[in-house]
Amino acid sequence: MGWKPSAEACASELQRADRLWRGNQPAGSPVVSEEQFDLLPTLDLRQEMPPPRVSKSFLSLLLRVLSVLLSLVGDVLVIVYREVCSIRFLLTALSLLSLFLAALWWGLLYLVPPLENEPKEMLTLSEYHERVRSQGQQLQQLQAQLDKLHKEVSSVRAANSERVAKLVFQRLNEDFVRKPDYALSSVGASIDLEKTSHDYEDANTAYFWNRFSFWNYARPPTVILEPDVFPGNCWAFEGDQGQVVIRLPGRVQLSDITLQHPPPSVAHTGGANSAPRDFAVYGLQADDETEVFLGKFTFDVEKSEIQTFHLQNDPPTAFPKVKIQILSNWGHPRFTCLYRVRAHGMRTSEGAGDSATGEPH
Repeated sequence: MGWKPSAEACASELQRADRLWRGNQPAGSPVVSEEQFDLLPTLDLRQEMPPPRVSKSFLSLLLRVLSVLLSLVGDVLVIVYREVCSIRFLLTALSLLSLFLAALWWGLLYLVPPLENEPKEMLTLSEYHERVRSQGQQLQQLQAQLDKLHKEVSSVRAANSERVAKLVFQRLNEDFVRKPDYALSSVGASIDLEKTSHDYEDANTAYFWNRFSFWNYARPPTVILEPDVFPGNCWAFEGDQGQVVIRLPGRVQLSDITLQHPPPSVAHTGGANSAPRDFAVYGLQADDETEVFLGKFTFDVEKSEIQTFHLQNDPPTAFPKVKIQILSNWGHPRFTCLYRVRAHGMRTSEGAGDSATGEPH
């Protein structure tokens, strides 16, 4: 056996070599203490070393070398097979080549992932702050544009709402028909009770207290001269035929008559069979004896709840009264309800004749 140096001898040789190295260092060179030497093994130098990566150029070179080797191996196999002419040799060589290719394939699979996971470009801290600042400015600009769009949409919506509200109030003020109504009690119209049919009296509810006005639920015929139209607020007369005579606020050249009845969808009884159906309109002179036929019409409950009918008043004649004669209803066996009647036309001066030209009120 050869001689082996002891541990003490090795340590003394290392110290002597260290002293010789320090003596050969030029003046001013940094001196490394023994404590710093002791710390060197504890440093993890692998943190400063970049992770091993396989470059694309290396892979391409490797593939070219492998292709050349495979071509050479193929040529050698062909030459040997021609010399040996043994099928067993050929199968053995192909098996070994297959194992080699499989091992090569797994090796490439192990080397390729580092290429796909190459680290992206690293940004410095200042570049990162600059990019964050620019993206923040873009977000602020987008927020400002969104706020502007929201204000524009809100203004358009408010303008449309205001326009719709104005249109609704305009239609309400124009009474939907957009014609002056001379059969309104607020402008001086009234009911001629002597020439108007009697109110309907229900025998089942004809208790003695219904004879007092504050207990009687039945509405008088003057309700047809009021603009308040809702289910039940109507004048009812017995049967399917009756009439009502309206005193106009002056002499009016009648042109149209409008009847209004709530639609069947809001009726409490589930239908509108108490609504008037066929009716006739007459103009009455001051003596109450002269009646002028102005037309016969049909109120269709399947259409609008407000229906206007043009009168046959030609040549135009002014009348102080108008009579609405109901000829039939829509099937109710006991009574007919009349909600609102409107008379349209042109009011004439008090001293003018029957055929005087009127002025719009």
